[in-house]
Amino acid sequence: MLKTLTMIAMLAVAQAPSDPHLPAKVIDSVAPTLPAGITRGVLIVSKTNGWRHIEHIPHSNAVLTDIAKRLGRTSYTTENAAVFNDDQLRHFSVVVLNSASGDFLTPEQQAAFARFVARGGGVVALHAAGDDSHKAPWYADTIIGTTFIGHPNGPDHIQNAHVIATRPRHPILAGVTMPWLARDEWYSFDRNPATRGMTVLAEVDEASYRPGEKLRMGTNHPVMWINPRTKDRVFYSALGHEPQLYDDAAYRRILTNAIRWAAR
Repeated sequence: MLKTLTMIAMLAVAQAPSDPHLPAKVIDSVAPTLPAGITRGVLIVSKTNGWRHIEHIPHSNAVLTDIAKRLGRTSYTTENAAVFNDDQLRHFSVVVLNSASGDFLTPEQQAAFARFVARGGGVVALHAAGDDSHKAPWYADTIIGTTFIGHPNGPDHIQNAHVIATRPRHPILAGVTMPWLARDEWYSFDRNPATRGMTVLAEVDEASYRPGEKLRMGTNHPVMWINPRTKDRVFYSALGHEPQLYDDAAYRRILTNAIRWAAR
C-alpha cells in the first residue's frame, strides 16, 4: 500500500502544472522571418528566461505596438532572441525590452546587440528587463547600471506611490504632470545608478509608500534613468508590473516619449 501511495504521489507531482511565471529556459538559434518592408522600425522583445510577467506582457505588447503605430513606425513583436543578429537589427531604430528576463541572449546575439547600440540604435528597457536575472556584464553595465535587490511582497506587494521628476525638462517626461501618483510593484536597487554614470529622470518618494527597511534607498530612490555614456539612447523604467499601468495616461505618455526619443 505504501509503495502504491508513493507512486501515486510521484505521478501527481509529475503531472502538476508548472508555474507559468517560471517557463523553461530556451536559447533561440533560428532567427524569425521578418515581415517585408520594415525600415527604422520598433522591435518589441518580451523573451523570458527568468520570471515571466504573464499578467502584463500580452497587454503591454499591444500597447507598445499601438504607440509605435501612432508614431508612424512599423513594429515587430517577438520572443525569439535569435532576431538579435546584424542583418535583422538593421531594420530597427529602437529595441523595446518588455520585461525580457534571464540571460536570454547567446554571446553572439549579445555581441550583435552591442554593435546595434554602438552604431546608434536606441533601447527602451522596461520593468523585469532590469531585474537581477541579467548576469551578462555588458548588459548589466549598459542597460541597467545597478543591481535589483527586491520589491515589497505580501499585502504591500502593489502600492500607490508618488513619482517625482528629477529631470522634469527631459523629453521623456514632456507633458507628464509631476508628482505623479502611480500604482506598481516598486523595485529597489543596491545603489543609485547615477554612481555608475546614469542620468536619473525620476524617483519614487519612499515616504509615500511602505518599502520595508531592507528595501529603503533613502532620499534618492531612482525608478527611471538613461545612459548618457553610449552613442545610442538607452532608457530604463522600473515600472510596469500590472497591465493597468499601461493604460495610465501618464505612463503611456512616458513610453511614447521614450520610444520617440530612443528612435531619434
